[in-house]
Amino acid sequence: MKKWILPALVAGGLLCSCSTLPPPTTVGSVDLARYCGTWHEIEAFPNVFQRGCQGSTATYTALPDGKIRVVNSCVRNGKTVSVTGTATPVPGSNNSRLKVRFFGPFAGDYWILDLDKNYRWVAVGHPNRQYLWILARTPNLDSATLARIRTRLAAQGYDISRLVASAEAPDREAL
Repeated sequence: MKKWILPALVAGGLLCSCSTLPPPTTVGSVDLARYCGTWHEIEAFPNVFQRGCQGSTATYTALPDGKIRVVNSCVRNGKTVSVTGTATPVPGSNNSRLKVRFFGPFAGDYWILDLDKNYRWVAVGHPNRQYLWILARTPNLDSATLARIRTRLAAQGYDISRLVASAEAPDREAL
């Protein structure tokens, strides 16, 4: 029974919208075919489910039913670990809002807040502003682009001082 306490608390945090600010604005639309592929975490708000991770990536794959398979991976304690879930586009959101489910009946909001027109980088968050990730197609993002993304996220009410640069993965050949 105790093994479900932590996941239930995390899911509850994802589902709770405790902010008094109006919801953040998402991008106008997302082409999910272009969005699919692998994204590297550049910066993120620290969270319990990624504690100890290095080289975090998210890989999205289109499924025949219109959903997206999500595989989040990282290196923890010298070993690659991953979790697989499913993302479902929210009707009427033009694919800019997804519901992501990794276990059981709990689904979290995944809002695409900022997206490069060429799909080179993306900022994803939760409407309660407790979760935020900046991802890119490559493990690094130039500082000028990152500064512009951070400025737009701050304008949406995200506390960008909480963003932490992601640790790069150790050399996988050495593992």
